[in-house]
Amino acid sequence: MVRVLHTSDWQIGKLFGQFDADDAAILADARFQAVERLAAAAAAHRVDMVLVAGDVFDAQTVTDRTLHRLFNAMAAYGGPWVLIPGNHDAALSESVWTRAARLDAIPSHVHVCLVAQPLVLPAHGVAILPAPLTQRNTYTDLTEWFAGADTAPGLLRLGMAHGSVQGILADDIDSPNPIGADRARLGRLDYLALGDWHGYRQIDDRTWYSGTPETDRFRGNTSGHALLVEIDGPGAAPVVTPLATGAYCWRTETLNLQVPSDVDDAVSRLQAFGAKDVVQLDCSGQVDLDGYRRLQQAIGQARGATRALLADLSALSLRPTEQDIEGLQADGYLGEVIAVLRGEQDGPDNQVARDALALLAGILDRRAGRPDAASDPGSGADASGDPGPLMATGAP
Repeated sequence: MVRVLHTSDWQIGKLFGQFDADDAAILADARFQAVERLAAAAAAHRVDMVLVAGDVFDAQTVTDRTLHRLFNAMAAYGGPWVLIPGNHDAALSESVWTRAARLDAIPSHVHVCLVAQPLVLPAHGVAILPAPLTQRNTYTDLTEWFAGADTAPGLLRLGMAHGSVQGILADDIDSPNPIGADRARLGRLDYLALGDWHGYRQIDDRTWYSGTPETDRFRGNTSGHALLVEIDGPGAAPVVTPLATGAYCWRTETLNLQVPSDVDDAVSRLQAFGAKDVVQLDCSGQVDLDGYRRLQQAIGQARGATRALLADLSALSLRPTEQDIEGLQADGYLGEVIAVLRGEQDGPDNQVARDALALLAGILDRRAGRPDAASDPGSGADASGDPGPLMATGAP
């Protein structure tokens, strides 16, 4: 039996610009830790090799330190690692791979397939057919050569590619690089290891996407895994088992607030988040000033409890009640201003009106000596937690 660990889309060096600097640095570091967990899993499951199906790096411009650190993160598994370039780290004439070679950063047991030719690992009875990307986008199927590639009898044929299986993922995949839906059959492959889709997904009995080992976006797919692939011998159907490898849970929470009990529910949901959660919070509807203060306080507390939280309150209207206005002591001209701003939230400048109303309410709150009020009740904190416009930076 041959046992393989299939992974892809490490995206080492990825920047998380929508988050503040501290959170972004931790999320970037989590990608190295995911590789360390992959190496530990490969050793624990005693796999014969690890296949990394593209996008090892997020960009060609990662630092030399990042290159060295990545290959050091793979040290716990001393067996063969087989890597192919993807659309983010394509095998250009001058690329992250040529720079890694000049730096002597690539260990001897790490095989980087920069050209489309078989890699035979005779000790393991395996021939690997790689389809490395040599540019970011291609419009021809780079796996077509598999069908005509001859390998020695008795060897397992394992394919590796990075792109979009035609007719299945064309609207969802990151890159247009096409892969034939029947490539495993036509290429006489025992298994086809794919990358580019960030969640694990089965295409047919012999073709799988592994997904990224560490979630990196707010999208509902099965990311944060690698695949353990076991094959009894040439022609045998592979047995594929997903292995959880991710540290953080990325989730999108949508809140529609209309009545006071909705605020209670929102506060409860925010209090349920923990240290491993990365949250995109989208709020809509309407709240009075008291509800808005409670929501802001709960968001602030959740930011301290989660790994990161982005809040988008741009679709939330602030509707002060008569009691709210009395409490603000906004008589005369200020009362008239508040009334105008309340009405203009239904017009084309609704976001400006809401922000102005919330800002004015915050100023009046502080003047009234309410220390528990939101520091700026008319504004949603931005991604760093500092007061800013009502809409915090959203997900990519």
